Amino acid sequence: MAGQVLLLIEGAVARVVLSHPGRFNAMSRSMWRDLRTTFVALQARDDLRGVIVCGDQGHFCAGGDISEYPGFRFDEAGLRDFHENDVWGGLQAMLDCDLPLIAQIEGNCMGAGVEIASCCDIRIAGEGAKFGAPIAKLGFPMAPREAELVAREAGLATARQMLLEAVVLDAAEMLRRGFVQAVLPDAEVVSDVVQRVQHLARWAPQAARLNKRTLRALASGRSAESLLSEAYAYADSAEHREGIGAFMAKRSPAF
Repeated sequence: MAGQVLLLIEGAVARVVLSHPGRFNAMSRSMWRDLRTTFVALQARDDLRGVIVCGDQGHFCAGGDISEYPGFRFDEAGLRDFHENDVWGGLQAMLDCDLPLIAQIEGNCMGAGVEIASCCDIRIAGEGAKFGAPIAKLGFPMAPREAELVAREAGLATARQMLLEAVVLDAAEMLRRGFVQAVLPDAEVVSDVVQRVQHLARWAPQAARLNKRTLRALASGRSAESLLSEAYAYADSAEHREGIGAFMAKRSPAF
């Protein structure tokens, strides 16, 4: 089996599951394509409030499915197509998604797993999680846009260690470095992530989507000035009025 990306919907919350049994959810080429299709579909929905991104069977993602690599990596055009269309297509669809994304990180989070986690807004890890991109041992670098993404989210010093020294870091160290927001006992990660996504789902979805667009623009290097022309179009929206009205009436808002 080439693995698959599963989409599960429960109420206003989506769960995207990386599933490649027997391979610690290593990303196959078809899984990258599935990832793109899944997040394009999620972006088009207006009934969801948040997305959990996780792996199957106690692991997040162990990297790429190396068993496929001899079929295309030794040809420059094939290698470029893989990274620029399949891999980056999946990652860009995640980055373009206006829904809040929470990564539920357990077990292995290597290479492609670090890249996918870097696309998420909030990252929660189990204490047994391991992070790295030891691809120097395999004789190839991380593609430039993928490296830029990891360096932005994990920090340039951490990216250097992962890529040049092939080090693997534990969850506590990644918390110290700011890549993950919390580290929990492995048995508590799933319930904590569910509580977090249910908590953020209570708030105005319009505000979340607009904040995601602002943060995405700033991450890409655009200035705040470039956002001003459409920054206040929500003024007369129902959610804006409900939030202010609920505060004035001392009641909980109903978004």
